Parts: sequence; C-alpha cells; structure tokens
Amino acid sequence: MKFKSKDSLNNLSAALENYLETIALLKREKKYARIGDIAKSLNVKASSVNVAIKFLAENGLVIHEKYGYVDLTDEGDKVAAEVQRKHDILYTFLNDLLFVQNETAAKEACEIEHSISSDTIHRLERLHALLKRHFLTKPEDLQNLREYIEKPLANL
Repeated sequence: MKFKSKDSLNNLSAALENYLETIALLKREKKYARIGDIAKSLNVKASSVNVAIKFLAENGLVIHEKYGYVDLTDEGDKVAAEVQRKHDILYTFLNDLLFVQNETAAKEACEIEHSISSDTIHRLERLHALLKRHFLTKPEDLQNLREYIEKPLANL
C-alpha cells in the first residue's frame, strides 16, 4: 500500500515511525545512518531493520542502496520531524506542567506521540503556551501548581 502525503503519519505503525525518527536522529548526530546503527539504536536485529527499511523505501519515505547509507526522502523527513515535534511538545508538557520526572516523561512522550492526532497536539501546545503566558507568570505560580498537581486526589 502506498501512502498519500497527508496520510503517511496516520497510517504508519509506531515502530515504523520510530525507524524514521531514529534515522533522522542518527543523521543529526553522526551525519549518516546505516542498518547496523539503526539496529543498535532501536535494540533490534539488523534483519528487522532491513525489512522495515525495504517497506519504508517502497513507500517513498527512505532511500537505501544495499550495504549503503539510509537516507530520508523529503516526505520521510517530514514524517520524522512531525513525530519528533509531537514528542518534544508532549515531553515539555509532561515535564514542565505535570512535573513528571525526566525519564518517565521521555518514555511516556514516546509512547503517546504515535497515537495523538496533530489537532490534539496543537491544542495541547496552545494550552501550554496559554498557561505559561497568563497563569504561570511568577515563580510561585509554578510552585503552587506543582503542589496542587502532586497532592493526592483524596485531598482536593
């Protein structure tokens, strides 16, 4: 099945989105991505990476020549950037406003990023901006929010 541009992100599995995100990350860090690097980053076998890369290449999201580097197409780069954007927004919201610890916020953002719609992420981003701009303007505001958030539900 070929993906239409606007449907790509909605039709890819979380695993395939992770492949695109990992390729983009490796390219930023190392300037290139190879099957072995992707496998190591995702803690999977190289054979699994080959299957995923073949599928992504058939759907116009990556370019890969046998035994060569893996590169993102323009469309693959857009999908990877959108997944990373969702991750960053979710992580920031969880960490900055819900005071979820760094490691947990990163793990949960990674899990949520694959199932949340672009519309919902936009609304979450706008809510975050509104709270920071109008309601959490002083350091004590953030501390009061933290105390409120961390209270057990029975004490509300």
